[in-house]
Amino acid sequence: MRLLIADIVPEVWVPPVEVRELRAIISYRWRLVKMSTAIQNRMHSLLHRHNIQAPQGKIDTGENREWWERLKLSELETLRLKQEIKTLRLIRENIVEVEKELGRLSNSQRRGDQAVYLMQIPGVGIIVTMTILSAIGDIQRFERPKKLVGYAGLGAGVHDSGQKHREKGITRVGRKELRWALVEASWQAIRANRRWRADYDELCKRKHPNQAIVAIARKLLVTIWYLLNRKEVYKQSSQEDLAYKMLTWAWHMDKSALNGMTSQQFAKYGLMRLRKGENLTRIVRGGLPRRIASTEEVLALRPELREPQ
Repeated sequence: MRLLIADIVPEVWVPPVEVRELRAIISYRWRLVKMSTAIQNRMHSLLHRHNIQAPQGKIDTGENREWWERLKLSELETLRLKQEIKTLRLIRENIVEVEKELGRLSNSQRRGDQAVYLMQIPGVGIIVTMTILSAIGDIQRFERPKKLVGYAGLGAGVHDSGQKHREKGITRVGRKELRWALVEASWQAIRANRRWRADYDELCKRKHPNQAIVAIARKLLVTIWYLLNRKEVYKQSSQEDLAYKMLTWAWHMDKSALNGMTSQQFAKYGLMRLRKGENLTRIVRGGLPRRIASTEEVLALRPELREPQ
């Protein structure tokens, strides 16, 4: 009580209900993925004992599923495989359903205004975006990027004995799903973006690749702090890059999640929220021309985007 009166006890942020629910669905998806991986490992372990090489690709689809079902094993092993395949298929159906819901949430009224800033970043998709938003909660509670880096457990640890001062690896004190999302996004970013690749290659000259990717994840998190706090456009991307990113976002969502918009309209909608690409109606990616809806087409569906006269 005396500590409270003296205002010594630090405040603790309590996540609101919607953040707790989002964290729960992210955690649930993570458990489903782990269960799927465990089943596949058991199935491959069984083949390994019989010195049988499995075909490449997903176990429970198309010709691969038929291959597994035709295996000549003992009765008990055949029964086990059959049930493993059925369980795997059910788990994957559940994962698809969960990801469909995360796609809907990424374009919801509550999350869409934040998600649009994260979805600009190369390598960041719906799952990573929603994982980051669930872990961070209210970005305003982090006064500086350094605070957010520490919260993620990506800050460097220090050994200080009075005689020696030595930096160690990252602290790992923080939300592990946030670290996972950032590392996953970093691997994708260095594959998709020349600037991030150049930074990674430079870091690899003096660090192990795993340490280099963690450093990229830390830089990425700092970028995220600025994007969410200041509502900024990702400056390393052109208007065409941003338009294509918005298109890919739409392609990975269920039709109902688009709220009555086509993929082309949703792409323009994303650009308008970022105040970019007002006159952009066409881009070329992968050697193919791709249409982007006009501004007026989207304003007819979303009149709230009209600027006051």
